[in-house]
Amino acid sequence: MWKTRRINASPLLPEGLRIYAVGDVHGRADLLKQLFSRVDEDLKEHPIGKTIHIFLGDYIDRGQNSAAVLDLLIERGRTHRMSCLKGNHELFLSEFLENPGVLKLWAQYGALPTLASYGLTPTINADPKEQAELSASLSNAIPKSHGQFLAGLKLCFTCGDFFFVHAGVRPGTPLSRQRAEDLLWIRDDFLLHEEPFEKIIVHGHTPVREPDVRNNRINIDTGAYATGRLTCLRLERDKIEFV
Repeated sequence: MWKTRRINASPLLPEGLRIYAVGDVHGRADLLKQLFSRVDEDLKEHPIGKTIHIFLGDYIDRGQNSAAVLDLLIERGRTHRMSCLKGNHELFLSEFLENPGVLKLWAQYGALPTLASYGLTPTINADPKEQAELSASLSNAIPKSHGQFLAGLKLCFTCGDFFFVHAGVRPGTPLSRQRAEDLLWIRDDFLLHEEPFEKIIVHGHTPVREPDVRNNRINIDTGAYATGRLTCLRLERDKIEFV
């Protein structure tokens, strides 16, 4: 069921366009499949001229099926218009391929299930030699399609009165001049800011029990890997709905 929410500013999308924005998936391929089915049902029951699927990053880590999540997104992108954004967890993967020593830090963010999803068997406390071997093995194990997908991830997406990003934005800085570090990592400086931004910021990164709708931002990361709830935000003209 799609639950409707309101924002005082009544932000708009262009006529004839619907957006489905999805929060942090974190390896939950099972939930992503279910969500695609619900979106397909909605499109069948309520057809519209144009749709965009927007994914807010953090497709990998923590959950058990990171590689399968990327397969599903790549397959979906063949038949639907999509904009997939980069999260800080995808940044970790890219850095690990260049600098194996990053594994010690990445492991604290759920790297081991991701490596396992590509058929690798890392130990909990890998020494520098094993880190280098794992980095090389992961580079060989990642399909070309996954590499192209990861390389093509964007930092943000704008449509109508909405600005989509993984973590948030730096208050006081124009949206056009935001730093990648803030777009991928920011928390309190953004979350505690109550004044309007140039647009309504749609983000994930910081898990919440239920979608958090404020007058200046919407958080749709409902901690899917731990809660089993993967949230999709449905935007059409001035309607804000969730499933």
